[in-house]
Amino acid sequence: MLACAIALNASAARGADANTSPVYPGKTWTTKKPADVSLDAAKLDAFARLAEGRGCVIRHGYLVYTWGDAAQRADVASACKPVYSHFLFAALEANRIPSLDEAVVKYEPRLADLNADLDHKDRQITWRHLANQVSCYGVNEKPGEAFDYSDMQMALFWDLLFTRVYGATYTNVDAIVLHPMLTDVLGCEDNPTMMAFGTKNRPGRLAISPRDFARFGLLYLRKGRWGDTQVISEEHAVMAVTSPLPLSIPRTAGREAEMLPGQRSIGGGNNQTDHNGSYSWLWWLNGVARDGRRWWPDAPTDMYCCLGHGGKRGVAVFPSLDLIVSWNDAKELHGRDLGNEAFTLIADAAK
Repeated sequence: MLACAIALNASAARGADANTSPVYPGKTWTTKKPADVSLDAAKLDAFARLAEGRGCVIRHGYLVYTWGDAAQRADVASACKPVYSHFLFAALEANRIPSLDEAVVKYEPRLADLNADLDHKDRQITWRHLANQVSCYGVNEKPGEAFDYSDMQMALFWDLLFTRVYGATYTNVDAIVLHPMLTDVLGCEDNPTMMAFGTKNRPGRLAISPRDFARFGLLYLRKGRWGDTQVISEEHAVMAVTSPLPLSIPRTAGREAEMLPGQRSIGGGNNQTDHNGSYSWLWWLNGVARDGRRWWPDAPTDMYCCLGHGGKRGVAVFPSLDLIVSWNDAKELHGRDLGNEAFTLIADAAK
């Protein structure tokens, strides 16, 4: 049954304005009715019916709407990827790595021996390449030459970053990295984990509830700040969601190249999709695609999102509206038509 607007305090609050201090949740979200923050509840209902699944809507830092069970923790598939780039920026800011352009062969020396017939191209792979899916690991092009949406590359990225740079294991990464450095800082309520399926089945996959994932969206909406704490620098928080790959970078031709022995995948295979001018540090933007049109033409141009399983799971952030929607088990909202309809409904609710 569709859960509607969440009832609240007796006094209605008007939406945040330029003179209002940003609001953040504490141990739980402070709730308001959609009307209290100038949202049309009927349009939120329409969005929830269209999307299905379960989730929540946040405006001005308040939880204003839920459907289904927004507290249920579950795998978010590829929507977890911006969490990886977040920890890359955190590693740089903590001097765990010297540069985003550092060659990662330092952390995995076996990369130096791969693809002798391709001039040992994998020696050139950097953190920047991995965190934008242009490393060309496992395909024929050289790093930076092509976009390869690849879950083998993501597994390599995760293993190098979390086990080599942070010194964690699959068993303790939640305890020594995820919780103390992110989810505890954000006050997550539903015990997120990077072992959605355990330590032996695609380790690194994030399981998190929609209401907790919305906190991650709020962190980026607030440009890396959480209350009095700058969790990551404003520079990196803004760069993460405003730096789409140029259309001059083609999609890989998909010709296979040598990978490390036993290379695991964090989900699927290589060459799953194009970036279409909309991919920025593992976030999806509403960019201009190869056909000259925005991917979601009627949605706000400044929106960005993290999406998994074609958009069945994710978080979308609308900075100009101070609005976030977080969901799971929904329809495939990444699709151009359905996504445009869904995200436009959410935006229209704020008009």
